[in-house]
Amino acid sequence: MNRREVLGLVGMIAALPSPALAQQPARRLGVLSVTAADDAIGQTRSAILVEALAAHGWKEHDNLRIDWRSGAGDRARIAGLAEELIALKPDILLAIGTPSVEELRRRTATIPIVFAVVTDPVSQGFVENLAHPGGNITGFTDYDGPLAGKWLEMLTQVTPKVSRVCVVYNPATAPFAALMLRTIEDAARTLHVTVETAPVHDAASIAALASRKDGGLLILPDFYTMANRAHLLAAIAEARVPAVFWSRTFVDEGGLMSYSTDSTEQLRRAANYIDRILKGARPADLPVQNPTKFELAVNLKTAKALGVTIPPSLLATANDVIE
Repeated sequence: MNRREVLGLVGMIAALPSPALAQQPARRLGVLSVTAADDAIGQTRSAILVEALAAHGWKEHDNLRIDWRSGAGDRARIAGLAEELIALKPDILLAIGTPSVEELRRRTATIPIVFAVVTDPVSQGFVENLAHPGGNITGFTDYDGPLAGKWLEMLTQVTPKVSRVCVVYNPATAPFAALMLRTIEDAARTLHVTVETAPVHDAASIAALASRKDGGLLILPDFYTMANRAHLLAAIAEARVPAVFWSRTFVDEGGLMSYSTDSTEQLRRAANYIDRILKGARPADLPVQNPTKFELAVNLKTAKALGVTIPPSLLATANDVIE
């Protein structure tokens, strides 16, 4: 081939669109969530994640393959799905919820993991500290220190007055509950409220909440309660007592009140970290970030059914009031 032919070939190659030069293989993201695949909140989060990743140039079925796995609140199933995802050798993992992080970190110390909707990652040993996570894990927390005290305060503001509160959670899926209980007990002394725990772990223990006919209920962040919220809400409705929840999803489906972080915002922020890591950043260098957006939701229809009054001061600060 002479010089003229070589130059001509170079010109032809330069004129080709870039995909024709070399089709870059799609990167692979594994997503492990504790919610069920057909759960409304899980579907919403998945849609938001796909949209947020696309905004960074990562398009599913194009330059990004996403392997979705959903545990439906079943710890044994989550463990099995974590095993599946690691075997697929993804470039990066997204863990939604504490059990997801725990199971993935047990199986890899090298694949980058971004987490979202996770409480107290330092005490749980996921990261060394918030500013400098170290290792292969970083992400976004769903809990701010004063939050638990705010939940208890909200219960004491309704009329008739609540002076006894049962705190509901599953110890197996909410290992961080002790952190929140300390805050709640500190607030209880100031608010002159008696606090006791009401652990739930199966259908029978959830149904037993219906017998608690006095006081109020405080539902801690726990994906077991989220996965079983229909049964939980039914038991609380039968008990006819006021309850505060950790997610507005409960209020949308008939719960009385919630004060929570915006978990959908965490998914958008997680997409940014996924983008940065896929482009070369190290999880150890990306600080764990605390929540920045909170929302108060109140269901006045439920309040009327329960015969309780929500104070105007609380309603005035609500982001959403369901009539």
